[in-house]
Order: sequence, then structure tokens, then C-alpha cells
Amino acid sequence: MPIKPLFSHGPLPGYRLFFCALAASALMFVDHRFTRMEDVRAQMTMIVAPIQWVVSVPSDLLNWGALALSDQQALVDENRRLREQIVTLSHRGQRLANLTAENAELRSLLKAAERHEIPYMTAELLSLDNDPFSHQMVVDRGHRNGAYVGQPVIDAFGLVGQVTAVSAYSSRVLMLMDASHALPVQVNRNGLRFIVQGTGRYGSVNVLHVPDTADIREGDLLTTSGLAGRFPPGYPVARVTEVYYDPGQPFARVTAEPSAQLQRSRHFLLLFPPPPEELDESEWDDSMDISATALQAAQQLGRHPESQEVP
Repeated sequence: MPIKPLFSHGPLPGYRLFFCALAASALMFVDHRFTRMEDVRAQMTMIVAPIQWVVSVPSDLLNWGALALSDQQALVDENRRLREQIVTLSHRGQRLANLTAENAELRSLLKAAERHEIPYMTAELLSLDNDPFSHQMVVDRGHRNGAYVGQPVIDAFGLVGQVTAVSAYSSRVLMLMDASHALPVQVNRNGLRFIVQGTGRYGSVNVLHVPDTADIREGDLLTTSGLAGRFPPGYPVARVTEVYYDPGQPFARVTAEPSAQLQRSRHFLLLFPPPPEELDESEWDDSMDISATALQAAQQLGRHPESQEVP
């Protein structure tokens, strides 16, 4: 005769599983239909934030230990590389200052709106999402620091993603390569505008709806276009790695590699771009209007350049 368990009480496991599934379904329905669950989620995130900090302590200790036990020669070599990088960046900074002044003068001549520096704050990685179908991360900045939903996030190399949820002391960031993430970009070489969508893989994104006749090639840099008012223009997004033209399809298949170090970066910048309604629009003066005669002459010059004589 089998021995009966001494402590057999409570409902059967099948009923417990049924009730748990029913409760989970009810919570998902409430979360989908009502916005009050966002406040509940934010409060729960405040409770989980200390746990996330505690979980990140071992990696911080390992990094500190590796730095403390590093060989002196390795530190000397790293110091030399950093000094060379400082010299290179200083040279680029000097060139950038000259180009910035020239650009400001040209924009003033064209009566275009002046571009201002975008404020930012630094953030550090706390954790990554364990879901293989969702590429999200948690950083150590929340609404107490000024973070908000939809805020752009970059690293030292390019665009990382945008903030999708904010609690008091941390924020959840949807990364660029997530399959549900898309943003408008433009080719830095000629200004063509497209849409970039994540593929679910760290090393590639797709450029959508590229016509066969579009002037896009391998090596082109894709930057944020500023359309839709979410991401400020001019930040690197990805670099084109493959352009495949299928004779039977109206669009080319274009893939690109993200510029940001999505698998390596631990420090990020959260940008504070001005809202679209506060951006100054370029003023169009009456003196800048083109007369019909001048427009017709320019069109004729473009059609028959060989027939025009230079005085």
C-alpha cells in the first residue's frame, strides 16, 4: 500500500493553475484597457529598483577588481591610447569649431532658424530584459531626474532608442534593434528619407520601402531626420551594409548596422530636445521670392547648358 503524504491539504494543483491563469488574464485585460495600471506599474518599479541596484553590485565589483588587478603595462598602454585619442579629438574639435562658425554665418545669411545645443543628462545601465523577443534595458534615471516617456537615448557612437516607461528612480528604454521600434532617417550623403525598423538582432536593422531607383549604396550613413518630432535631427543611426535589388520586386532590400554599441555600452545620454511647437521656423522674406522670369531662365539653363554663352 502506498504511503499517503502527511501534509496533503489545499486545492488540487490543476485548480491552482486555473486560478493563476485566470488572474493573469484579468490583469493583462485591465492593463490593456485602463491607464491606471501605469501608475501601479510605476509604484511596483519603485519597489523593484533597489533589487536591480543590488543585482548590479556584483558586476560593478568585478569591474572594480579587474581594474585593481590590472597589469601596470596594460594601464600604461591604455593611457597612451587615450592620450592619442585626446589629441585626435582635439584636432576634430578645432575643425568642428570652425565649421560651426561657418555654418552659423551661412544660416544667418539665409535667414534660417538658429540651431541650439540640446541639453542632456547621463545615465548608466542597470539591467537588460531577459525576454529574447524584446530588446529593452533599464537605466538609473527616472522622473525624479527629469526623464519622460519618448525621450531619446544615445551613447558615444549613435542612437540607442527611446524611453518607454518611467518610474521614480529608473526608466525602461526600448532599443533600436527591437522589432517593434521604427524611426524616420535620412541618408547623410544626399538627404533621402526612409524608415528604419529593428529586426530583433543586435547587428542589423532594415531600411523599409527603398525604391529600385533610390540613390543609396553600401557605406552610407543614416542619421535621424527630425521628422515626427521625436528624435532631433543629425544623430547617427546606422550604416548601410547591404543593398540587394530583386528584379521582380519594386523595392530593394536594404540592411544596415546600428552605429551605437548596443551590446557594449554601459553609459548613455538622455536628450532633452525642445518640443516641436517651440521650434523657430525659418522666416521667408518677400525679397527671397523668385520671379517667374528668373525661374524660367533657370529652367532653360538647366535644359540646354551648352547653348548658353558665358560673357
